[in-house]
Amino acid sequence: MAAKDIFHDAVKRALEKEGWLITNDPLFLRFGGLDMYIDLGAEKVLAAERNQEKIAVEVKSFVAPSTTTEFSTALGQYLKYQLALEEEQPERLLYLAVPLDTYRSFFTLELPGLLIQRYQVRLIVFDPEEEAIIKWQK
Repeated sequence: MAAKDIFHDAVKRALEKEGWLITNDPLFLRFGGLDMYIDLGAEKVLAAERNQEKIAVEVKSFVAPSTTTEFSTALGQYLKYQLALEEEQPERLLYLAVPLDTYRSFFTLELPGLLIQRYQVRLIVFDPEEEAIIKWQK
């Protein structure tokens, strides 16, 4: 099992503040001969619809010297997890959680934006200090 990201607990608390119940920490999947651990699994009961929304969240800090390298790793991981979830837990939507500063300085650039769009990466933009979700991007 991989080590937790430095912002793991901040994202977990931010989700809980928004009414999400953390059901898996981490969310384990076995698919295609590999064991995978997505940082968080969560669900939320939607009262008006009387059903549940389920998500999986991969948290990334982007604190290494190369944001580009971290992004490449995160995108590859996201795509691998997305395929596994589609096969094993199709009711669960995958999100990549990124800090607000990184979103503003990197994810708004043309190439990262095009890749996010092309591969339909869902984002959670969070403020690690406030432990708050700033934006859900689907």
